[in-house]
Amino acid sequence: MGRGAMSGESGEGGGWITRLRAGLKRSSTTLADGLAAIFAGGKVDPATVQELEDLLIMADLGPATAARLARAATERQSGGERTGAAVTLALADEITQILEPLARPLEITAGAKPHVILVVGVNGTGKTTTIGKLAHVFKAQGHSVMIAAGDTFRAAAVDQLRIWAARAGARFFGSDDATDAAAVAFDAMGAARDAATDVLLVDTAGRLHNKSDLMAELEKIIRVMRKLDPAAPHDTLLVLDATTGQNAHAQAEVFKDITNVSGLVITKLDGSAKGGVLVALAERFALPVYAIGVGEGIDDLQPFTARDYARSLLGLDGDGDVR
Repeated sequence: MGRGAMSGESGEGGGWITRLRAGLKRSSTTLADGLAAIFAGGKVDPATVQELEDLLIMADLGPATAARLARAATERQSGGERTGAAVTLALADEITQILEPLARPLEITAGAKPHVILVVGVNGTGKTTTIGKLAHVFKAQGHSVMIAAGDTFRAAAVDQLRIWAARAGARFFGSDDATDAAAVAFDAMGAARDAATDVLLVDTAGRLHNKSDLMAELEKIIRVMRKLDPAAPHDTLLVLDATTGQNAHAQAEVFKDITNVSGLVITKLDGSAKGGVLVALAERFALPVYAIGVGEGIDDLQPFTARDYARSLLGLDGDGDVR
């Protein structure tokens, strides 16, 4: 998911940054208010470090990440200005350093026709809408796109994907009565290859109540696709819902066990007061974060930018001031 087609949206002061800040307002308000209270007396001592760590844990950054950030940010302030605003700036810098190596664009392989993207995640994470939004992004970048309805378990998934494909201007492959997800994926790859399609997005089922069934289905999908292209899928995206907090860690663990996840898409950041979960996920799993979503609109999925996210999470405006 290259940045070129959306560079105007990701610049400082652009529409996307405004939406990102607004989407993370629940998280940033909690953190900004907490930081102001903790450092109201201008002290940096073991008690304030512990309070800061607790605040970061409440924002779902996770115990290990929270401890590291609290220690690093307060150490930077031990000889300087000891205010909530100063520590906020230090925290933003530390979070940016954690996330920067993982903020990578999702690149489409020019030689692959199609470049196959397998999209996985539990039901309810926004997987279907994410596929539609990704199709819109790739179309805007000039790629031809096909969407395959590989979730044959959930009846509504096929209709939803058909609608999203039409909205994005992508071709749709699937049927209401399909029962074999691997067959859908195989036939879609053949159709995409015949049409010289650039990108094929393949939806999958997301039920976790029986992990062995899910594993068997995904393994079969990958196995049959590799009969047509040994490199397929070229990317496997895991869609995670930010509002689930620590449950996102368990989901990432399961899908990493099942398939070779190449990167993350984090959705529903606008509905969460614990937007820090993205930082904890990035540090724990070291997976690229390709895109984040802060709304239901077709344009509300954008490439992930570490600095913009860190500053928005902590309530900082473009000049570095706490809003």
